[in-house]
Amino acid sequence: MKRPVNNSPYPPAKGWRLPGDGRHPIAWRGRTLVMGILNLTPDSFYGGSRLPDPEAALDRALRMKSEGADLIDLGGESTRPGARPVSATEEKRRVIPVVRLLAKKAGLPISIDTSKASVAEAAVGAGAGILNDVGALGLDPRMPKTAARLKVPVVLMHMKGRPRTMQRDPRYGDVVGEVGAFLRRRMEAAERAGVDPRNLVLDPGFGFGKAPTHNLEITRRLLELGALGRPILFGPSRKATLGVLLGGAPPQDRLEATLAFVTAAVLGGADWVRVHDVKETVRAVRMADALRYGRGCPAP
Repeated sequence: MKRPVNNSPYPPAKGWRLPGDGRHPIAWRGRTLVMGILNLTPDSFYGGSRLPDPEAALDRALRMKSEGADLIDLGGESTRPGARPVSATEEKRRVIPVVRLLAKKAGLPISIDTSKASVAEAAVGAGAGILNDVGALGLDPRMPKTAARLKVPVVLMHMKGRPRTMQRDPRYGDVVGEVGAFLRRRMEAAERAGVDPRNLVLDPGFGFGKAPTHNLEITRRLLELGALGRPILFGPSRKATLGVLLGGAPPQDRLEATLAFVTAAVLGGADWVRVHDVKETVRAVRMADALRYGRGCPAP
């Protein structure tokens, strides 16, 4: 009997394995990983994600785990448009106790969302296993060597400018081409510093120095970034572009829009999605994975 021909218009299944430090590899094939967001900041753009203390963060992380999260991303400095930077000392004060607590009790890989080398080093020392840098190892001159020394998976994200200025009339000729070229340069810089290229994950930076039209173009053409040969992380969760498309809806009213963009991203080649709402996203991703990979359907 002949096997059915795969006529799917979506990208084929890939097998990925991030070696990490050799003790905690992250491996997957034919499904999209869901990364839950924990914000330990008083000024994140979405109030529903702000957490007041380590115990609240642990409760949220355990809930996300029960809802199907694969990873937890923890941040102590807001990167919303216009946000002011905080010191490394303050950032560590916010995140290190939570990293330590989650590493003991959450039972999920922990990503530290920081662009500061000293924060990354302290967080990995406390139990974090992934470095998520909105500056693609370029905002702190010590970060490339630090990332190489830590030997953990590293997310390189594209951002035009810095959070405080990135949304001041961002312009591109070809946004996807320019984002791809930037990520390739940062991959090369990371490798020169000693980072294992197999440990790299790429994020096109939805909403970071981009107008709504740029974010739409990136979402439509996400597959092109797959040519860089590394897993793609996509993070549209409740961001301003979604509010614009909904006629001015505030962050708390952008869940359905988030799920639509997540679905489009998965069908366009995303490997990880970073979101505030894990339960709803896991269900949407399951449907998108069924379309993309044929997962979850009984044999005829």
